[in-house]
Amino acid sequence: MSLALPDTFDLADTTVRELNRSLHLAEGGSCTVLNPRGAHSVAAGLTSPIDVTVDGSVGYYCAGMNQQATVHVNGNASTGLAENIMSGTVRVTGNATMSAGATGHGGLVVVEGNAGARCGISMKGVDIVVGGNVGHMSAFMAQAGNLVVLGNAGDDLGDSLYEARLFVRGTVASLGADAVEKEMGPEHLGIVADLLEKADMSDAANPSEFRRYGTARQLYNFHIDDIDAELATGATP
Repeated sequence: MSLALPDTFDLADTTVRELNRSLHLAEGGSCTVLNPRGAHSVAAGLTSPIDVTVDGSVGYYCAGMNQQATVHVNGNASTGLAENIMSGTVRVTGNATMSAGATGHGGLVVVEGNAGARCGISMKGVDIVVGGNVGHMSAFMAQAGNLVVLGNAGDDLGDSLYEARLFVRGTVASLGADAVEKEMGPEHLGIVADLLEKADMSDAANPSEFRRYGTARQLYNFHIDDIDAELATGATP
């Protein structure tokens, strides 16, 4: 059963459960959420190409598990913004606290301000663009995807990193275990340019100002460069 979206939902008059139920039943359209007042799980679990604008700050897990939807928060977001995002776009005009974009498989997460600790932890293909700084342990165990930071990064960036790509314009307080700086080639400049454009931040930074960080591949159980030889001999990678 599909449901037409009203123009607005006022969380001063309705519950988050009722809001999310309506959003889940909609197959298209757009709406504005008023008076979120730090509510948790706003616009979580969306699976349709709808546009949701949240006029104010939100609590935990806003737009978690997002698929296809575009969620725009005019304010700040607390822990777990867009956690496990699969596709679509989630944008916050202010700051996000811990674990923004955690475990994300796809889609785009944009934080125009700063992101706290563990931004992009265990990311699995999501693209994350942060206009300010990221906190400590960002991209911990990040497996795939891209993290673009226009500001600075805190301690232990990329600790136990797999194959995600990290691009930082400012300073990095320290790199985590097995994370190293890598050459910024033409293809990487192209990745940054594309993501800055998608995040509407092309005017804020030049791709040439970024440095790239990735895995040294010393924590792997096998050397990925030798995988063809291992498979040819029947060895289990």
